[in-house]
Amino acid sequence: MVGMIEQVFKAVFGAMGIAIFAIIFGLIYKGIDRKLAAHMQARVGPPIRQPFRDVVKLFAKENIVPERAIGWLFNLAPVIALVSSITIMLYLPIGSFGPILSTEGDLILILYLLMIPSLAMVLGGFASSSPYAAVGAQREMVLMMSLEFPLAITVISIAWKLSRIPVSDPFSLSTITSYPIWNQVGPLGFIGCVLLLIVMLIVAPGELSKIPFDVPEAETEIAGGLLVEYSGRNLALFYLADAVKTIAIGSLIVAIFFPYNLSSILNLAGYLGKFADVVFYFLKLLAVIFFSVILVRVSVARLKIDQVVSTYWIPLTLLSLVGLVLMMLDIILVERGIPW
Repeated sequence: MVGMIEQVFKAVFGAMGIAIFAIIFGLIYKGIDRKLAAHMQARVGPPIRQPFRDVVKLFAKENIVPERAIGWLFNLAPVIALVSSITIMLYLPIGSFGPILSTEGDLILILYLLMIPSLAMVLGGFASSSPYAAVGAQREMVLMMSLEFPLAITVISIAWKLSRIPVSDPFSLSTITSYPIWNQVGPLGFIGCVLLLIVMLIVAPGELSKIPFDVPEAETEIAGGLLVEYSGRNLALFYLADAVKTIAIGSLIVAIFFPYNLSSILNLAGYLGKFADVVFYFLKLLAVIFFSVILVRVSVARLKIDQVVSTYWIPLTLLSLVGLVLMMLDIILVERGIPW
């Protein structure tokens, strides 16, 4: 009984700590994102602390609910988006610290959880009764359906490869971080992993609705789309949800493809090793966000909705399938003992 109570307290306080961590560092990375993007466009840009100012300002403003909106659903949607984004973080490791929650099918669960913030935005858009938000909600649903297939193929490819080692729980992130995929493949599998990594890096801005895949909001076309009627506290919650989801997507890519820690490489132990691993985690996270979000957003103009769908359904899906096939060929050659 005492052990169960301790586990409950550990889960509760761990979840609170992860929530604070994800919100704070999500806003910091938002500030870094804006600063780097500004410098890449020959601008000065806002200070890194600007997202914190934005959130404080939004919470101080009046929370307006449209007259014809479904009030309870309109107000509930941003709460669901933030809570579900934080929940994803509970299943992700941070440096050498394991996830607060863990199951045999972490990756499958995370795939479902990634959909909830988008569904919350869709519900909030439809509940607002705005025609612009309705168009944005329709676009968000199309975007969500388009990117799920290449994302699922990528995740299944990694887990299937690990299952042939074999390991007991190939869909568990604890297993994936314990058996880095790059150490388990030959030359063909290595090329397949590179292709799957490219797919994940391109899926990331779509999951976050960032340029060039920001068609659900598209300020110059539909005046902000899903969020056009949101203000005050509700808009601040969506802003925080986006910040947390950015950390979650980046952490997922780091956990799958870059699970290495400095403590094991440099033979560091104790608190020094933990500190080095956390710092290394932040650097890996920044690199992933830079290449998957910032660099793409600055370099590419917004795509039209049909271009977004065709990008994910044709080249990205084909690329992920090629990665899966290369993984399969790698396994066949290894199992048959064919030398490279």
